[in-house]
Amino acid sequence: MTAPNTPEGSQLGKPATYIDQYDASLLFPIPRQAKRAEIGLGTRLPFSGADLWTAFELSWLTPRGKPQVAIAHITVPCETLNIVESKSFKLYLNSFSNTRFAAPDEVRDRIRADITEAAWRGGTVMSSVGVRLLLPEQFDREPVHELDGLSLDRLDIECSQYQPAPELLTAAFDEQPVTEVLTSNLLKSNCLVTGQPDWGSVRISYSGPQIDQGGLLRYLVSFRNHNEFHEQCVERIYMDVLTRCKPAKLAVYARYTRRGGLDINPFRTSHPQALPANTRTARQ
Repeated sequence: MTAPNTPEGSQLGKPATYIDQYDASLLFPIPRQAKRAEIGLGTRLPFSGADLWTAFELSWLTPRGKPQVAIAHITVPCETLNIVESKSFKLYLNSFSNTRFAAPDEVRDRIRADITEAAWRGGTVMSSVGVRLLLPEQFDREPVHELDGLSLDRLDIECSQYQPAPELLTAAFDEQPVTEVLTSNLLKSNCLVTGQPDWGSVRISYSGPQIDQGGLLRYLVSFRNHNEFHEQCVERIYMDVLTRCKPAKLAVYARYTRRGGLDINPFRTSHPQALPANTRTARQ
């Protein structure tokens, strides 16, 4: 049996040869479960949701050799067994650049099939990845919008902890429950392998005991020197808020600035609801 991929075995932080002929073998899936086990998660997840990817650097050739470009929106369900390491995703998309395809639908279908296979590798495919291509005539329909909610960044607080500190999270358990949507642009973490900075914005929507906003902002800031992939950070935030503050309903959504032409925007929710529109913020 083949051993599962590890982050250290990926192309992150290593010189890479750019392949310009379609090659699905470039995709490098990494099992989600190892990092989920660190935060007490088993195979039964207390959330649903997806990772919303945007690929801004996608190009291929027509049958006559003329280059085409598109933006791809890719939705990876969070119940998939694996994440796809982002540099491998970039290298994979680059492999389309000198490959001829009959039509954009063929490109879309190829991406959907390949990412679905990688996301479920090692198990049974239970759901498909979603892929939507936007062609140049649709580019001006792509909106820019900040996360809706009450900004925690308005608070004048002192911060001194820069590794995840869930003990900073408190809630008013002896008061009436509330429903709030809170946002911050101060989320920063680092790549699990390279240590390079990842900048993001986060929205926390909940119903339940009122969360102390100053403590929540300090907690989000505490990720500043933490090394973990985007998906893992969001699930850690979700579980810490759920455990410490005990909301009846909870959703956590983060939008990270792009790297290598890709942005990754994980969403996790305790209750059934539509996925957010994959709308970029100004920093993306």
